[in-house]
Amino acid sequence: MSNYIRLRGGKPLVGEIVLRGGKNVVPKLMVAALLTDEPVIIRDVPKIEDVEIMTRLFKRSDVIVDEIRPGTLQIIAKGMKLLSRPDLEDVTGRSRIPILMCGPMLHRFNRALVPKLGGCNIGPRPVDFHVKALRELGANYDESESGGVFKTKGLRGAIITLEYPSVGATEQVILSTVLADGVTELHNAAVEPEIMDLIMLLQQMGAIISVDMDRNIIIEGVEKLGGAVHTGMPDRNETASWACAALGTNGRIFVRGARQLDMMTFLNKFRQVGGGFDVNRDGITFYREQEILEPITVETDVHPGFMTDWQQPLVVALTQAHGKSVIHETVYESRFGYIDALNQMGAKIKVFEESVKNIRSKFGKRNYRQSVMIQGPTELHGADITVPDLRAGFSYIVAALIAKGDSTIHDFSILQRGYEHLVAKLQSLEAEILEVKT
Repeated sequence: MSNYIRLRGGKPLVGEIVLRGGKNVVPKLMVAALLTDEPVIIRDVPKIEDVEIMTRLFKRSDVIVDEIRPGTLQIIAKGMKLLSRPDLEDVTGRSRIPILMCGPMLHRFNRALVPKLGGCNIGPRPVDFHVKALRELGANYDESESGGVFKTKGLRGAIITLEYPSVGATEQVILSTVLADGVTELHNAAVEPEIMDLIMLLQQMGAIISVDMDRNIIIEGVEKLGGAVHTGMPDRNETASWACAALGTNGRIFVRGARQLDMMTFLNKFRQVGGGFDVNRDGITFYREQEILEPITVETDVHPGFMTDWQQPLVVALTQAHGKSVIHETVYESRFGYIDALNQMGAKIKVFEESVKNIRSKFGKRNYRQSVMIQGPTELHGADITVPDLRAGFSYIVAALIAKGDSTIHDFSILQRGYEHLVAKLQSLEAEILEVKT
């Protein structure tokens, strides 16, 4: 694992990036493969930590995972056994994906161990929604110091209304009900493109799932699912990251595989700032269209709103806009923990504990760092900084590329959770970067 990198800024990024399947979808597609005894083939699989974690867990439960060609996995779960607590504890704190295995394990074994959750430190992401939903589907839940356990005599369809359109809880319900007895109505569901991609794989496997326009998803349980071949949707978070890098450095980056349909809300804001983009069937080219960037106001939200994962690299690009920009964070309460390091690099960003205006967030007004105001343009300079989480880490990369001088970015390995071959990609864009391994 790389320990840190050194970057020299002040040079536009120019070149081409090729996307693979998204971090927020491919590991979930892998979980879906546990719902059948037949082979499931997933293409465009990135080499990222979440995929490696799921592969390790699968193999420990005697699920066959073969890379039949570069970037293509074949998963056969016919001989799957129940995971042990030590197997789950091995990945505790590193990924949130394993909790989605509860549905497949309940169908196979009528029992599922619940791992302690990991992932980025962006605020509490409790399992309450998961537990409540699975209870409504007929699972009993007990919790001890070592973790929770679900037990059931068989999952059954139910009418479930989520308090918040949680992506994880929506995925949990879908994965748990495609083989359940009866029909499930899921109201106030998340409808992110990654969820639609998961549904498309399950539909190929034989599931019956319909999606209404008003956040209602109807799942008709079937007796059996079969194998399928599916290509994971390209990573739209990585697309936004490279777009902001092009904007901030005044470069030009062609993101091969990027899809306009997945990025429409982002592209509107990108255009308002002064960014330009050209769309063709192979991807999107991002660049700075206006010499002087404009300040904007952005409020994060669930899809089809502006993704919370998009705001960090955009904040860095907005340090180069002329005027005051405002970002309201309404999804996670600790998403602005990366701001102090940007200010040390010369940015002028003020964090507000309450929203600049009255914005309703899922966590309410409880003195969280909810909004930032970015005063630009400011000249950034190199610094020693430490990555706190995945998306904030890429924002530090963008800041270092904009800055004058050299920057050292510690805990760079965190970015490997979601960005495949990041150093090689930066080098291909003519960035001056040195990776130091220990």
